[in-house]
Amino acid sequence: MTSNEDGLLAERNPWPEKLESRLKDQFTFLIEVDRLKTVLRQSPLAAVDRRENDAEHSWHLALMVTMLAEYADEPIDVGRTVELVVLHDLVEIYAGDTPLYDTAAAVDQQEREEAAADRLFGLLPPDQATLFRARWDEFEARGTPEARFAKAMDRLQPMLLNWIAEGGTWLSHGATADTVRARTSSIGDASAVLWDAGQALIAEADRRGWTTPTGK
Repeated sequence: MTSNEDGLLAERNPWPEKLESRLKDQFTFLIEVDRLKTVLRQSPLAAVDRRENDAEHSWHLALMVTMLAEYADEPIDVGRTVELVVLHDLVEIYAGDTPLYDTAAAVDQQEREEAAADRLFGLLPPDQATLFRARWDEFEARGTPEARFAKAMDRLQPMLLNWIAEGGTWLSHGATADTVRARTSSIGDASAVLWDAGQALIAEADRRGWTTPTGK
């Protein structure tokens, strides 16, 4: 979890008095979310031997939405879907990352993330605080085509990284092929084409020994 004991990052250098209040709040939020670059995920990067951070993950999802929207089962608003994937992990600044295959860490995930959402989005001007929180809630609820596709990207992206890493977190967390299928099945809620591709990757990864054998 990212510590915030030293207060908001923007408090280190107060804004000039001449800035109007709304802009100060927006700047304060933008500086605070710089913390996202320090939140490490479990997924390995493809290009270098280190783990990705949340900001890199969010950028990758935004690009995936733009590129893969053609495979959505339902028409989606690409701009709105990009908003969802850019916003959804911001709460991990305060709540920390919860690895997909760590069942113990997931027990209080919802409680931690909702408290973090209240705290973080509350830094914004009221209208934007309401809008951003609504977008975050939309992603979590998956009640719209955009939210379902955003969630699908959130599951597909680490799958691609684990494939390149020859198992990655699938092996480090002891995930079987069936476990991987269960944890990534939400891809199928948004795109039959991408879920077929995902299942092909999982099956081949299992054949190559990149997932944990059942019973181990």
